[in-house]
Amino acid sequence: MTTHSRTSRMLALGALAAATVFTASCGGGSSRPKDTAYVARDVETLYAEAKELLDTGRPKLAAALFDEVERQHPYSPWARRAQLMAAFSYYVSGDYNKTVTTAQRFLTIHPGNKDAPYAYYLIALSYYEQISDVQRDQKVTEQALKALQEVNRRFPQSEYASDARLKIDLVQDHLAGKEMEIGRYYERSGKWIAAQIRFQNVIDTYQTTSHAPEALYRLVETSLALGIKPEAVKYAAVLGANYPGNEWYEKAYELIEDHAAGVSAS
Repeated sequence: MTTHSRTSRMLALGALAAATVFTASCGGGSSRPKDTAYVARDVETLYAEAKELLDTGRPKLAAALFDEVERQHPYSPWARRAQLMAAFSYYVSGDYNKTVTTAQRFLTIHPGNKDAPYAYYLIALSYYEQISDVQRDQKVTEQALKALQEVNRRFPQSEYASDARLKIDLVQDHLAGKEMEIGRYYERSGKWIAAQIRFQNVIDTYQTTSHAPEALYRLVETSLALGIKPEAVKYAAVLGANYPGNEWYEKAYELIEDHAAGVSAS
């Protein structure tokens, strides 16, 4: 799902800029830390150094230093902001597990904070960035879908929800693709009922995705293979009613003409 990664990162960065406007002055020294070992510093200096590291392309060090802000000054107003900045820095560095952990911790401590929508969004993006091709396990894809739906459910009018809805469609199409791959495998193996279960799941759960027409066609195929001609006719009729000009309907029509002509749908 890397095609949209750049857009996601740009939106995340823009949202962070809006979410992290801080009225206090970032005064203090401008020297860059050689490492993030514990060295007592005033909060303004720590935050400024962490921000500089992030701005100069060293997000891993920045994340560690933002964490240090919270450790050294846990009751400072800067600590809450640093926690969110740490989550974003981990996201930029590609450490999605730490992004999720840090953002979830932020939400646990500050559930009603005005920046909570952004924390939920970062969690969703972190799962989304890890989506792999359909040949692999799709657990993280399901996590991404759930997290994106949570953003949309909690904050439907936000800019995050708008982006989440777009990604939800893509994730559902991806999950449908996985179901189709498994279904086709079962069909090639002659496991017609197992194949039908997968194709039917696409129709029941992912009917708005691009895979629905093929799923209906495959149900025509497997029904004919099982000798259930009325069912095959029924699926072909549904395919024709919903996708009349689709190539899969044309193929289904040919199958019915060759193997179930004159049969009525059950």
